[in-house]
Amino acid sequence: MLNPNGKFRGFLRILKESVTGSERDFTQTSIRNAIILLSIPMVLEMLMESIFALVDIWFVSRLGNDPIAIVGFTESFMTIIYSVAVGLSTATTAVVSRRIGEKNREGASVAAFQAIAAAMAFSAVVSVPGIIYAKELLMLMGVSEVSAEEYYGYTSIMLGSNCIIMLLFVMNAVFRSSGDAAVSMKVLLIANGINIVLDPLLIFGYGPFPELGIEGAAIATVIGRGVGVAIQLWILFSGKKRVALVKNQLKIKWDILKELVKLSTGGMAQHLIATSSWIGMVWIIGNFGSAVMAGYTIAIRIIVFVILPAWGISNAASTLVGQNLGANQPGKAERSVWIIGFVNSAVMGFIGLIIIVFSSQLMSFFTNDAAVISAGITALTIISSGFVFYAFGMVMIQAFNGAGDTRTPTLVNIVCFWMMELPLAWFLAMNQGFDEEGAYFAILISESFMTLLSIYLFRKGRWKLKKV
Repeated sequence: MLNPNGKFRGFLRILKESVTGSERDFTQTSIRNAIILLSIPMVLEMLMESIFALVDIWFVSRLGNDPIAIVGFTESFMTIIYSVAVGLSTATTAVVSRRIGEKNREGASVAAFQAIAAAMAFSAVVSVPGIIYAKELLMLMGVSEVSAEEYYGYTSIMLGSNCIIMLLFVMNAVFRSSGDAAVSMKVLLIANGINIVLDPLLIFGYGPFPELGIEGAAIATVIGRGVGVAIQLWILFSGKKRVALVKNQLKIKWDILKELVKLSTGGMAQHLIATSSWIGMVWIIGNFGSAVMAGYTIAIRIIVFVILPAWGISNAASTLVGQNLGANQPGKAERSVWIIGFVNSAVMGFIGLIIIVFSSQLMSFFTNDAAVISAGITALTIISSGFVFYAFGMVMIQAFNGAGDTRTPTLVNIVCFWMMELPLAWFLAMNQGFDEEGAYFAILISESFMTLLSIYLFRKGRWKLKKV
């Protein structure tokens, strides 16, 4: 006879294991349990990462419009760094997960060091000019000389400390892809806690702390993330996890490094293609007035936040594909992707429904302007109606990346974002008189097509043959 209480207790045990850490071999674990054990800490990790930006902008907004603008301009420079970090993380996930699946922990550790070395090399190239020319970079973006002179310290600190961001991304990918996803989550939890405490202390100068203004936000972020990186390195050198760094592994292996760089270009391109298409959409929607633009901006912030669970669940697909291919279990890798895809669609379909029903309340939380609220409701309603499709597409894209096939999702992004979404948005909004709604429908149509195209390519199965 089935015992519902026993099943519930079993689920609670799995849930606890997912956040405390698991030593299981995910290639020998049931797909259901593997998804729970990996996706929950990955979802929480994504939420922790997003909180950094939200906390900083919340405190900085108390300083006035100019500091807020400086944060925005600095984030545009950081896009390049994030693109490289995402690319290296994607490559690291593919290689490390494959070695773990092969039961080659030493190979995974060697690959992890190559990824860390690559991150440090790139950051060194960016740090020096970022520190020296921060003011000039801001003025190049149209910031007045007075504002640039007053606030360039924030930009200088953020660009100069990009190594910390790079290492945090790459080492979290190492833990995540090796199956120690709870480590990544805990590291970001600690880093966030430090940032939340230090932000008001350093920005406003409470107690014995100096009042540093916007520079205090940068220093708080650097300290928080820096502590996170220190913890990551300590764990890697302690030898207590699946990936461990020992003295004889701290050597550059040019063949592995070359493969990582090659794979990372696809991940970088995916991020840059998506980012550039977003800039294009902003230009199109900006033609319909400030209220529409403000509504769209708030709506996108809401959407980016609520789809974080989908990215976390999708990352589980990347790890399971890599590990199962390494264990010579392509069938289990494929089954994992289909199951995760349906789970992700169900979760995001439910979230999309909530967004549609409560779109007015969500917009009202951010603004009292009736025109902005109305514009935001339109954007939220149309875009979130496609969540069930987007969620499945995310899983497919991450499955390709996990297999080491970063070329396929890059081509899919080019077709769907550059060749379809932007031209269609311009045609519907600017040519056919649908205004901003035409642009929103272009997003819905193109990203749904991306899902269908990804499913078609995934079913062809060439990703199973990828060697990394």
